[in-house]
Amino acid sequence: MKINEVEAAVGVTKKNIRFYEEEGLITPGREPGNGYRSYSQADVERLRRIKLLRKLDVPLAEIREMLEGRKTLAEGMGQQLERLNARRKDLDEAIGFCTVLEKASGNLEELDVEQTLARLAAREEQGVTFVNIERTDRKGERIRGACVGAALFVALMAFVIATMAWAFYSDPQEAPPLPLLIVLFGIPVGCICLLYTSDAADEEDSVDLGGRRLMKKKKNKK
Repeated sequence: MKINEVEAAVGVTKKNIRFYEEEGLITPGREPGNGYRSYSQADVERLRRIKLLRKLDVPLAEIREMLEGRKTLAEGMGQQLERLNARRKDLDEAIGFCTVLEKASGNLEELDVEQTLARLAAREEQGVTFVNIERTDRKGERIRGACVGAALFVALMAFVIATMAWAFYSDPQEAPPLPLLIVLFGIPVGCICLLYTSDAADEEDSVDLGGRRLMKKKKNKK
């Protein structure tokens, strides 16, 4: 089967399929002669299992362990239930605080914010996780700043490259050497790759942070 057929059969995008392949969750064969990917019915069934577990927010690492038989379905679901229950408890705590504040009379300026924050901090010490504003309220700003900076840098490099191309067209003898042009073309590409790697690292840190929170809750239970 071709990737378009798999996309229609499973209900996931081609980008999803390629991502799962890059993660080593599926390994399609190759057609002889042209080397195109060729997906078997077993690949389709495997993708359906991946889709099901990802819909339930199971981490890729645990999906891999279950697919490879290193962890049973019951074990994987047991760990996912722990994560979901911990998340539900955090949401219940936030709902509780919002309910109390909803019943408070007056405006926000009249609220005893210091006391309320102290109560939140006390619950966090007991293992409850509220929104980490140190991450969420700065990430968007960092991304916007990086995008603006990257756009300005790419525009500057494009201007330099266009100027050099014009010089090469006008007088090839006085044009800059080819290695320099390659470097100038490579710099913007390298910057874009660095931005992509940075975003991927942020996602990995977020997953790792969630794992540490779950471990912290287990210790508090003990």
